[in-house]
Amino acid sequence: MKADQSPGGRGCAVQHPPAAFQTPPGVSERPLRRVGHKGADLIAPGNTTASFDAALAAGVDMIEFDVLPEPGGERLVLAHDYTDAGARKPLTLEEGLDHLASDAFAGIELDVDLKLPGYELRVVDELRRRELVERSLVSSFFRESLRLLRAIEPSLRLGWSVPGVRRDPFRSPLSAPFGMLAARYGQAVLPGRAARAIREGTCDALMSHWRLVTPALVRAVHGAGGELYVWTVDELPRIRELAALGVGGVITNDPRLFASLA
Repeated sequence: MKADQSPGGRGCAVQHPPAAFQTPPGVSERPLRRVGHKGADLIAPGNTTASFDAALAAGVDMIEFDVLPEPGGERLVLAHDYTDAGARKPLTLEEGLDHLASDAFAGIELDVDLKLPGYELRVVDELRRRELVERSLVSSFFRESLRLLRAIEPSLRLGWSVPGVRRDPFRSPLSAPFGMLAARYGQAVLPGRAARAIREGTCDALMSHWRLVTPALVRAVHGAGGELYVWTVDELPRIRELAALGVGGVITNDPRLFASLA
């Protein structure tokens, strides 16, 4: 998932999508999956054991974390991007999974977000070694990665992340009009594309930025038998709206917000 350098990251202006947040006809009430972004990035630095522990303490159902190949090395590390990886000593994938496979995290699902293609088999092998395939979902912007993962491990749940952007266009007044046009276009075409990808077996879930979420998207994803996770939402009013709309899960940097939903 994207944070500071993509839509919905910290510092992004709060804007509501034009569609009204009302539960669409035909969409049943479903328990909201509470997902911690990079663990709990607003409580402790993300993609660290401290952040995972903070997410656990906040009562999440799922922990999302990012996997990248180490720059100039052989290891896979937990980092959002190479700036993040270079600013600290990141956990290796093995270290992170060992922590998340411990008894304390039993029953907590994992969203393993692959930031680039090319290391899918290595990630699946590490999940298999720790018997974590059953409670993991692997997500990616790259549909070629999803197709490869499906062939490698058919039982693994897969999430298609959209949109595939590197920077948030709404953070600049020059690019914001383009961003709004792109968001409206995405709202129009995404329901059909998402439903088709789910029915064809490319993915089991759609991991969508909140600006693209509409009642039509919720209906399309649920109608195709998939799940809809929304990222990255750090405002309680929007979490309430998305829950009322019937999305499957909300991904946030501050999972303490979920305690207020009840």
